[in-house]
Amino acid sequence: MQNQIDLVTFGPEHLDEAVALSRSESWPHRREDWAMVQKLSAGVVATNSDGRVTGTTFMTPFGNDYATINMVIVDKSMRGLGLGRKLMERAFELAGKRPLRLIATKEGLPLYEKLGFIATGTIRQHQGEVHAVERPQGVEDMQAGDVEAVRALDREACGADRSALLDALLERGRIAVVRKGDAIEAWAAIRPFGRGEVIGPVIAPDAKTACALIAYFACSREGSFLRVDTGSETGLAPWLSEIGLAHVGGGVTMRRPLTEDAGEPQHKIFALVSQALG
Repeated sequence: MQNQIDLVTFGPEHLDEAVALSRSESWPHRREDWAMVQKLSAGVVATNSDGRVTGTTFMTPFGNDYATINMVIVDKSMRGLGLGRKLMERAFELAGKRPLRLIATKEGLPLYEKLGFIATGTIRQHQGEVHAVERPQGVEDMQAGDVEAVRALDREACGADRSALLDALLERGRIAVVRKGDAIEAWAAIRPFGRGEVIGPVIAPDAKTACALIAYFACSREGSFLRVDTGSETGLAPWLSEIGLAHVGGGVTMRRPLTEDAGEPQHKIFALVSQALG
């Protein structure tokens, strides 16, 4: 295999084949979704002797605080030959000394465990054509002057500076906020993704506020396809199912190394930007 496969930097010229590779796995990602991850990340692509893309992975850094490993795909014809491990090892090199996080599929879980990742929880993927949802009170579109407060809330909840990611969300979608006096208490984003739109992240002090943020976007989209990726511990799953977003799968959250958090933040992440980006 070493004579047939090259590992090279993922460039824009690889996007179309990467989309085809993800579609073969029944992933919903569009070319635009791949391009967003690429813009935020350092990527590696495996190509065979004919130049065909046979594997991908990205390392998305959030400062020096941590990085996510994502979009790990190996062509079905190349599995069992160690290519997945080689892609992961290259991602480790790109990450340097940063702690690593990922969300594992059932197929990838055994490899990640061998590479030292420890399971920390589960993610539930909810999606479907949303039912009629009542418009919530106290939620509004973000104003230009709110950007720094939103960034600060995100840093508190995530423990890292995700400014580049927030810039990408502002470029591609909308952000809604909940105010408490003059302060931003919670926020959420919506953007085009896959078959429709995805709501996330959702950062709030409690589940009630998180549901209000989701409802703010959902209330104007009756019958449209929406997706929300939420942790099993958030308690949002029953309500998401009630509004038409069925549980259709998910993944296992993992870290390497496993480090204890400094403390429970006042605001929590109730929904992810995506399973790739956290």
